[in-house]
Amino acid sequence: MKLNAPKQVTWIIGLVLAVLALVCKFAGLGGAEAAFWCAFVSAALMLCASFFSGL
Repeated sequence: MKLNAPKQVTWIIGLVLAVLALVCKFAGLGGAEAAFWCAFVSAALMLCASFFSGL
């Protein structure tokens, strides 16, 4: 299986979501559920961007 490098914009969006998840978790903003979903969406975005070209 050949993986593709994600575009820079996709990588930045994933990074922002991961940082937002950390802020939600440790600063108490939005609760644990919001932190989980931000981290989940960030990981899913990075996986999809690696599997499909053009993302």
